[in-house]
Amino acid sequence: MLVALSIRNLAVIESVSVDFHKGFHVLTGETGAGKSIIIDALSLVIGARGSAEFVRYGCDKAEIEAMFNLQADHPVWDVLKEMGIHTEEDEHLVVRRELTAQGKSVSRINGQMVNLTMLRQVGEHLVNIHGQHEHQSLLQVDKHLHLLDTYGETIIAPVKAEYQDVYKQFVAVRKQLEELEESSQKSLQMLDLYRFQIEEISSAGLKIGEDESLAEEKRKLANSEKMMDTVSEAYETIYGSKGLDSVGKAVSKLNDIVSFDAPALQPIIEQLQSAYYQMEDAAFALRDYRERIEFNPARLEQIEERLDLLVSFRRKYGDNVAEILAYLDRIRKETETIENKDEVMRKLQQEADGLFAKLVVLAERLSGLRKQCAERLTKQMESELTDLQMERTRLAVKLERTEDPSGLDVDGVRIRFTKHGFDSAEFLISPNPGEPLRPLHKIASGGELSRLMLALKSIFAAVDRVPVLVFDEVDTGVSGRAAQSIAEKMSKLAEMCQVFSITHLPQVACMADRHYLIQKQVVGERTMTNVEALSSEGRVAELARMLGGVEITEKTLHHAQEMLTLADAKKAM
Repeated sequence: MLVALSIRNLAVIESVSVDFHKGFHVLTGETGAGKSIIIDALSLVIGARGSAEFVRYGCDKAEIEAMFNLQADHPVWDVLKEMGIHTEEDEHLVVRRELTAQGKSVSRINGQMVNLTMLRQVGEHLVNIHGQHEHQSLLQVDKHLHLLDTYGETIIAPVKAEYQDVYKQFVAVRKQLEELEESSQKSLQMLDLYRFQIEEISSAGLKIGEDESLAEEKRKLANSEKMMDTVSEAYETIYGSKGLDSVGKAVSKLNDIVSFDAPALQPIIEQLQSAYYQMEDAAFALRDYRERIEFNPARLEQIEERLDLLVSFRRKYGDNVAEILAYLDRIRKETETIENKDEVMRKLQQEADGLFAKLVVLAERLSGLRKQCAERLTKQMESELTDLQMERTRLAVKLERTEDPSGLDVDGVRIRFTKHGFDSAEFLISPNPGEPLRPLHKIASGGELSRLMLALKSIFAAVDRVPVLVFDEVDTGVSGRAAQSIAEKMSKLAEMCQVFSITHLPQVACMADRHYLIQKQVVGERTMTNVEALSSEGRVAELARMLGGVEITEKTLHHAQEMLTLADAKKAM
C-alpha cells in the first residue's frame, strides 16, 4: 500500500506530507481546491510525463516522494531485480521524482537513479489511476481482447505463449520465402560472380596466418646481404681479430701474479675466464647463424607475388585471411542456396505449411479458451453490476475470427493472424430488458461506463495485484441509489487493495475509512493548498458542507452524522 506521500512546490502546493493507511480513502474539497494536483503528484511518481509548468511559481524545482509497503512476493520486486535496483529486506519502496523549472526530470527508486521508461515499468505495478475520462478506454474496441486475456491469464497465457512461439517461427519462414522470391533475378545475376570468387579464393589455397609469416620471411630475404655482412663483421671482431686471444693472454698474465694478492685478483680472473667462454660461445653462434642466412631472389619474388595477391584479396573480401575464408564459406552457402533455390523453397514451403497447421490448431485452442473466459467474465460482470444497481443489464463478449482479404486461407475464408491469435473481441451491452446487445460506444451513458469500469476493477484487482487504485471523480453523473452502490463497491474493493477516491458525493465520502480535506488558502498574497486528515467531528462538518452547501444547519449536521452511522453499520455487516 501507499504509506506516505510528500509533495513540495508542485503547482499551488508549497509543502504537504500525508500518511495513509489500509482501506478506503476519500479526498474532498471545494471545486478548484487542488484535488487534481494530488492525482498529478501520484501520476508523476509512476512515470507520467512532467513539465516546467508543474513547478510552483518562483521555485527552482518540484519534489514528490512516495513510500510503498509491499508484500515480499509482489511482482514489482522481480521487475526491480531485472533492472539491477537494490532493495532492502524491509519491503519498503521509496519513489522520488524531481522536476526543475528548466523542465528537466530526475527519478529515483530506493535512492538509485532510473530513467522514465524504467519508472513507468515499476509504476504500473504500484498505482492504477482512473479519472472521470479514463473509463473511455472501455469504448476502445482494440483494448477488449487484452482485457479478456488478462482476466483469463492463468489458462490463456500458456497456450498464448506456445502460439506466439509458433507464430514467430512461421513469420520468419514466410519472410525467407518472400526474400527468396523477390531476390530471384538478382540471385541469378550474383551466381556467376559468386562462382568466380569461389574459384579465385579456393585456388589460392589460403592458410590462416600465412600473410604474417610471409611478411616475416620477406623481411629476412630482402635484408639477407646486409645481415650476412654485419654478422660476418661481428664474428671477425670477436674471433678473427684475436679478441679471444687477448682475453686469454690477460688471464695467463694475471695467473702469474695471483699468488701475491689472491683475494683481490682471483675474482677478476674468474670474470675474465667467464667472459672468454661466453665470447667463444657467441662467436660460434654467429658463425652458425651466418651459415643459415639464405640468398634466394627467386623465393623473394614468389613471396612478393603471394603478398600482392593477398593484398588484392583483402581489398575485395576481408581484412585478413580468416575473414576472407569466412567470406568464402558464406558465398558457398549462398551459391548452394541459389543453385538449389527450387528445392530450398520447396522445403521452406513445407516448413511454413507445417507451422501454419500448428498455428491454426493453437489459434483455435486459444479462441476456445477465450470463449470460456468470456462466459465467466460476463457472468461475474453482471453479478458486480447487480450490486451497482444495474441488475437488468446483460453483457456479452463478441468473439470472432478477424476476416481480411489479404489474410491467410482457413477453410476457404481469409483470416488475419497476429501475435495474439486470429480473434477480435468486443464488449456488448443491453442496459434495459427487451433491448438487443449492442457495442458499448453506441449506447452506454457516462454513469453506466463509470459503473462498468468499477465492476471491471473489482474483478481485476485480484488478477493484476496493483496495490493502489485511485478513482478521480468516476462517480460523476451518478446520483441517488446508484451513488450509494458505487460507494459500497469501493468500500468492498478496499478489502483487497488500497482505494482512493476524489469525490463530490456525500454517499461516497461517508463510506470511507479515512477522509482527507483538500483546502486552498491565501497566505501573504500566495495561494497554497493543504491536505488535512479529518477527525470524526471534521468528517461530520465536511459531509454537512457537501450536503447543504454554504449554509450548514443543525439538520444537515444531524443528517451527516446519521450518514456516517449508517455507513459504519453497513461496513460492519
